[in-house]
Amino acid sequence: MADLFAPEDLPETAPAGPREGAPLADRLRPASLAEVVGQDHLTGEAGAIGRMVAAGKLSSMILWGPPGTGKTTIARLLASAVGLRFVSLSAVFSGVADLKKVFAEARQMAKAGQRTLLFVDEIHRFNRAQQDGFLPYVEDGTIILVGATTENPSFELNAALLSRCQVLILHRLNEAALSELLIRAEALAGRPLPLDANARAALVASADGDGRFVLNQAETLFDIDLDGPLDPAGLAALLHRRVAVYDKDREGHYNLISALHKSLRGSDPDAALYYLARMLTAGEEPLYVLRRLVRFASEDIGLADPQALVQCLAAKDAYDFLGSPEGELAIVQACLYVATAPKSNAAYKAQGAAWRSAKETGSLMPPMNIVNAPTKLMKDVGYGKGYAYDHDAEEGFSGANYWPDEMERQTYYSPTDRGFEAKVKERLAYWEERRKERN
Repeated sequence: MADLFAPEDLPETAPAGPREGAPLADRLRPASLAEVVGQDHLTGEAGAIGRMVAAGKLSSMILWGPPGTGKTTIARLLASAVGLRFVSLSAVFSGVADLKKVFAEARQMAKAGQRTLLFVDEIHRFNRAQQDGFLPYVEDGTIILVGATTENPSFELNAALLSRCQVLILHRLNEAALSELLIRAEALAGRPLPLDANARAALVASADGDGRFVLNQAETLFDIDLDGPLDPAGLAALLHRRVAVYDKDREGHYNLISALHKSLRGSDPDAALYYLARMLTAGEEPLYVLRRLVRFASEDIGLADPQALVQCLAAKDAYDFLGSPEGELAIVQACLYVATAPKSNAAYKAQGAAWRSAKETGSLMPPMNIVNAPTKLMKDVGYGKGYAYDHDAEEGFSGANYWPDEMERQTYYSPTDRGFEAKVKERLAYWEERRKERN
């Protein structure tokens, strides 16, 4: 593979520790992997990182997880644990020139027997060409690449780069891990946080799994002179409410709409309302949610309850008329209706089967009895000959053949025994019997 980056001036490596006056979160960075909280599935003896460190050999990896879960900390500790030189870059502030310098220095250090761990924060922000630039240096061992990303790597990173890296998933910090961080913060400060038990629990809950956030809030509380411990209301007034973490065009968006759709399909109205609330309170466009509900009404309910589609379209009209927040109740009503409606994907399956047949059979001529004859010539050659007008037939059903001569009769739509479709199924069975009798 071509060497895209020629040596130039050498960059400085990242500082070994926090600078004087650094934020609390930086001063509390763990000194060893054993001190990392909330990621035991990776850093423990049986975890992928724990096994690599025990063997003294690292492979390139992508650390994927939410903000404030320890990606940067783990990268620093990995380099220290196996004796690698640590260099850090941010894809937000770095470009090709910075990468050239890092690779040139890493090659020189490798000749002296010192390997380099290159940590790239927000690696998904590098474009495809820049990502390709890492490949030769990862392959020949010039660097051990540790990339950090909050985005799904399968969407944001090149397949070639992913194939050379192990993807390790970091979890949101749970209540125990966040509480441990607060205990460490109090030990460093030499005094307890000015919170009562309920306010402390509220602070942990507000962090939404983000360790950096909870430590930044703790630092604010330590810096303020308070008369006494705060209760939850006082804490909320002092720190203000944290905005829900939700990227409307990224993975969080697709995770929540998937969870909503599957909760609706599983007829769990309470779970569906929870995910609906998660999306709307985080700023999702209500009309997007309504479009998904309309789709759900056709895909997962169909004729089991024909009113489901009507309810969803009515909710869209109500929201258009009322706007937020009043119109959101109509969205809730539609959500509850489709969650509690009988379910059927028979129409969805029928569409797929019919579309496949149409592509396979393409240009087959319909039978002559059901095509129009707008000209005398067409009538003379048999167009429309023998057409049975169903309204003139007994029971309004002629039982005629409507399929091309080259095709056997197909069954695409198979209604279920649920809801209104049970009646449709009886009706189709009845017509099939009459068709057999008349043919």
